[in-house]
Amino acid sequence: MTGTLIRPGTKVASRPRGEFSRGWLRFRRQPLAMGGLVFIAILVLVAFFAPLLAPYSYTEQDLLARLQPPLSPGHLLGTDELGRDVLSRLLYSLRTALMIGFGAEAVALIVALIIGLWAGYRGGRVDQILGAFIDIMFAFPTYLFAVLLVVVLGRSPLSIIIAIGIASWVTQARLVRAQVLRIKNFEFVESAKAIGTPGPAIVTRHILPLAVGPLLVATSFGIPGAIIAESGLALLGLGVAPPTPSWGGMILDGYTYVLSSPYLIAAPVFLLALTTLAFTWVGDGLRDAFDSNEEGGQ
Repeated sequence: MTGTLIRPGTKVASRPRGEFSRGWLRFRRQPLAMGGLVFIAILVLVAFFAPLLAPYSYTEQDLLARLQPPLSPGHLLGTDELGRDVLSRLLYSLRTALMIGFGAEAVALIVALIIGLWAGYRGGRVDQILGAFIDIMFAFPTYLFAVLLVVVLGRSPLSIIIAIGIASWVTQARLVRAQVLRIKNFEFVESAKAIGTPGPAIVTRHILPLAVGPLLVATSFGIPGAIIAESGLALLGLGVAPPTPSWGGMILDGYTYVLSSPYLIAAPVFLLALTTLAFTWVGDGLRDAFDSNEEGGQ
């Protein structure tokens, strides 16, 4: 870092905005990243308006129209083994998937910020204790931990959000801690300490804004990871409890009819793959954008 930062409050206030502006410009130049972002925005809108877009309720059954193939009269994507409209359940499952993905990642991020910021900024014995705790949790299998938490908490969407979030905060915590350890020795942070700025203010105003870039990258990969984790739990019979639809539940229900009615699995798998791919493109774009910023700013 260069420059005389006698007034870190003024200097730091403009630094993050400049980095975000440069990052956004770099991000916009990447067609795949922008395409992924647009696709995710569309998914969010579709999930929000699912009750208006779905032709039927996700619980409505027509036993006389069981296992109808796609393009059947009144059922664009066909029906399942209980005569429920596949398109309607797919749209409501999108809502469930995004709710779990964003919710679980929010839980993980909150825990990671609390532990990572505290460990990195305080240093010393506090960092040693919390660092050891992070390492212990990192060594514990994340998916197995999520399974155990779901067994204890139950299969409601909220329980699964909490279970996946608590099981997956460790990677973000290590990232936060590493960023704080790197940034807290910068000159403008030392200047803020020298003029008596309280520790919480230094963390929130000076350190955290410069650590947001890598956190955004980790979050963009964590959201589809949480969605896939719920699908995996569903395949074990531990996903969102019926009648709430989910992609994992649809895959599990359709597995019995995979040979006679493969569309039951193809539809949720295809949308799950597209969603994961979109978040991956966004994550790659954010990583390239903010890595370039850091290289240019140091």
